[in-house]
Amino acid sequence: MIKVVIYMKIVLTDAQTVTQGDLSLEPLREFGEVEVRLLTPLEEIADAVRNADAVICNKTPLNRETLRKAERLKYIGLFATGYNNIDIPYCNEKGITVCNAGSYSENAVCQHTFALILECLNRVGDYSTFVAQGNWKNSRTFSPFVYPMSELAGKTIGIVGYGSIGRAVARVAEAFGMKVLAYRRSPDPDCVDLDFLLKNSDVVTVHCPLNEESYRMFDRETFAKMKDGAIFVNTARGAVMDEQAVLDALSSKKLSYAAIDVLEQEPMARDCVLCGAENCIVTPHIAWAPMETRERLMGIVCDNLRKFLAGEPVNVVN
Repeated sequence: MIKVVIYMKIVLTDAQTVTQGDLSLEPLREFGEVEVRLLTPLEEIADAVRNADAVICNKTPLNRETLRKAERLKYIGLFATGYNNIDIPYCNEKGITVCNAGSYSENAVCQHTFALILECLNRVGDYSTFVAQGNWKNSRTFSPFVYPMSELAGKTIGIVGYGSIGRAVARVAEAFGMKVLAYRRSPDPDCVDLDFLLKNSDVVTVHCPLNEESYRMFDRETFAKMKDGAIFVNTARGAVMDEQAVLDALSSKKLSYAAIDVLEQEPMARDCVLCGAENCIVTPHIAWAPMETRERLMGIVCDNLRKFLAGEPVNVVN
């Protein structure tokens, strides 16, 4: 293990997004003074980080405006794989190293992806409510299959984004007896054309990063290319889909289900069109959040900072 003796002023800007008292932040104190802020309002960020040597955050927007006073800042560490909240060109200009936490959530997001898919096909929540309301007590048969169910085996899953999470999803899908199609932007002999994937998949699940190319890539035209009655799953980033287009595809029955863990505006906007939509399951961006996953995340964040201080940075995104 690399021993670090450098003392730093570290500001943790949105601790509440990674712990609500269940995950210890003590490991960060190895590196110096840690100022823990639960959630820093946008207008307070610049003053909050002005004396920081390092900022550790999850979703805090760090850009030319919010970092304008941070003259000592040399390092930004992310409690996340995605870094679209960080102004990378500005950080390059100022010599600020940015490190993310890749691959920490592979197991958790894969697990949640299948929890969503299975909820669509097995209707566990609906059947639990059916029983809780006393309907089984009044049933004339021992097995009142009042909600249609379907098997995964034999169906085709289309995986958009074939990194570590996408490949984990593929392995689990194969264990269920599914056929796997995958698409990624860069050339890959294991992948197919996106249009072919959309046309031939019973389930389409998104695991790509959010960037200029993926922004609202799932729009009306994309959904029109999918199989009638397909299931759409998004555990990546909300802005890779057009929410109104998702609702329209559900309303027209082009999609039989949408299962969503992420939205373009989070927390959910009061006028979000998907809130309460029929055949639409929405969870509040919690695919990554099991305790074991967050413990692993803390370990990666600390290791990233330790290696940066030792002059051997890893997981650098700029």
